[in-house]
Amino acid sequence: MNLPFEGTDKYVATRELSVAVNAAVSLQKPLLLKGEPGTGKTMLAYEVAKALGKRLITWHIKSTTNAHQGLYEYDAVSRLRDSQLGDKRVYSVENYIKKGKLWEAFESEEQVVLLIDEIDKADIEFPNDLLQELDRMEFYCYELDRTIAAKQRPIVIITSNNEKELPDAFLRRCFFHFIRFPDRDTMQQIVHVHYPELDKELLERAMKAFFAVRDVKALKKKPSTSELLDWIKLLLWAKVSADDLKDLESLPEVPPFLGALLKNEQDNDLYAALRAKGFKPY
Repeated sequence: MNLPFEGTDKYVATRELSVAVNAAVSLQKPLLLKGEPGTGKTMLAYEVAKALGKRLITWHIKSTTNAHQGLYEYDAVSRLRDSQLGDKRVYSVENYIKKGKLWEAFESEEQVVLLIDEIDKADIEFPNDLLQELDRMEFYCYELDRTIAAKQRPIVIITSNNEKELPDAFLRRCFFHFIRFPDRDTMQQIVHVHYPELDKELLERAMKAFFAVRDVKALKKKPSTSELLDWIKLLLWAKVSADDLKDLESLPEVPPFLGALLKNEQDNDLYAALRAKGFKPY
């Protein structure tokens, strides 16, 4: 089975992920991606757009974001101020409508990829407030007395770090895929994409150290793919060789540049305690 999306030269997609992307596109349903931070959920949208030759529109969600901002915002305050100043712009309410990301995607003449990133950061009602718009691909603008309907149905990719449970009604309208953490073989492919000239022995030692750190129980935040890539970048920057990694076992901080892998004091203290008991990641 040939799939329209099978990854790119910069993004290694597993067979399961490729199937999920193409299934969501075929069904014309939003693709809901979950998985631990750093597994490439957000980057997938960029690579899908690149692979399919589509423009990408991104809507990064914050805790203060509400669903209506994705449609539009009406600036009544500016209109009132302009009316007091005698500005002729006040005669057209359209001058005070700020289009949101959904409006931008709906009015595009060509199909776009719409990324709704980290939807679980918003209020629990946020997903429900978008049900109709994502289902019917249209919404009503009261200020203009006009329905805004999608000219081309966008490819919608929604990411979640699972910080909040999403409503069942919302989940029913999505095609769901959980991006599992890459196994060693897949991780080696990912590293090779970013660092094709990396010494094989250095890669093997780095991978062994990385997965040894990830396997430490009780870590508050396990290092992810992005942390591994940052760490390898630092190793190359410092001209660390495979032999250096082996020799560095005598140093207090092993692996070197530990701050690229562990991102909080609790995990650093736990790792230090394990090191004191003779734990070695090589």
